[in-house]
Amino acid sequence: MESDAYVQFIEVEKTYDGETLVVKKLSLDVVRGEFLTLLGPSGSGKTTCLMMLAGFEAVTQGEIVLEGRPINNVPPYKRDIGVVFQNYALFPHMTVGENLAFPLEVRRVPKAEIEQRIGRALDMVQLEGFRHRRPAQLSGGQQQRVAVARALVFEPKLVLMDEPLGALDKQLREQMQYEIRHIHERAGVTVVYVTHDQSEALTMSNRIAVLNHGRIQQLASPEELYERPENAFVAQFIGESNRLPGTVREVNGHTCVVEVDGGAVHALAVKVDGAGTPSTLSLRPERVLLDPPPESCPNQFEARVEELIYHGDHTRLRVRACGRDDFVIKVPNAAGRAQLEVGAAIRIGWRIEDCRALDAS
Repeated sequence: MESDAYVQFIEVEKTYDGETLVVKKLSLDVVRGEFLTLLGPSGSGKTTCLMMLAGFEAVTQGEIVLEGRPINNVPPYKRDIGVVFQNYALFPHMTVGENLAFPLEVRRVPKAEIEQRIGRALDMVQLEGFRHRRPAQLSGGQQQRVAVARALVFEPKLVLMDEPLGALDKQLREQMQYEIRHIHERAGVTVVYVTHDQSEALTMSNRIAVLNHGRIQQLASPEELYERPENAFVAQFIGESNRLPGTVREVNGHTCVVEVDGGAVHALAVKVDGAGTPSTLSLRPERVLLDPPPESCPNQFEARVEELIYHGDHTRLRVRACGRDDFVIKVPNAAGRAQLEVGAAIRIGWRIEDCRALDAS
């Protein structure tokens, strides 16, 4: 095992009914001290992976290793792992201080040390003055921070978080993303985080494992996933992407030409099977240019504006182009709003390096 691999999933599988595999041949290393997010749609297996690591679900096949020690048969309370759930699971009849003391008392930590650790934990989540309040007297964001503090108070080296921000409103959710990221940086623990929210994963993570149907589709940094998706599922699931189905006409090393409705597109050949095979082109809306100079990019097409939506920092255009009426362009408003109107004929274009030819599925 690599020296910095703190957690390892080795060919792990999980089935609940003996027939359908929820997790399939999962092999994954979690690096010591990193913030790794398991990201995927409902039913992708991400929460099952977390529950197996916590010990709340049994592994059907394969092995999970924690700091060099197989833990398949180790009960949850002996794994020394902190867990934060979506509903926080705070004891309502206890104060904040009593909630934080509980995991220390069951571990028989001396009383004087309990007080010190509670103080450090509350300071870490910036709730020093809330020790004597009960959960019902706290806001949702404060309860969430108490749950994080309770997971950290016994100083585990690994903390698992299962959709902990799911119950919060949008503004508080975004604020808490940065709070948890900063807590992780201050505490220096290893975090495995589960979410279906792509923006949340991009904001918080060192690395993201994108899951679908129980398999990892891609494991990479947020920037790598967004800028260089390896297949059509990842391109569509991470952020927003225009999908153009077509047929590969020719492959020239790292680039290719794909025939779509409306003409030929020059693109990066990321995952193509050769001339004559189907492909899906992936193109981010913010990479599409309006009225590009002819020499700036080889991919240029006529388009018709179908819809304009103002988003503050940008205007979202839905246009009819390349045989599709759901082609999206994001135009920044920094230099003043583009003078466009519904029904207008425009010319659009994009560079080869901004368009990726991927699998057809």
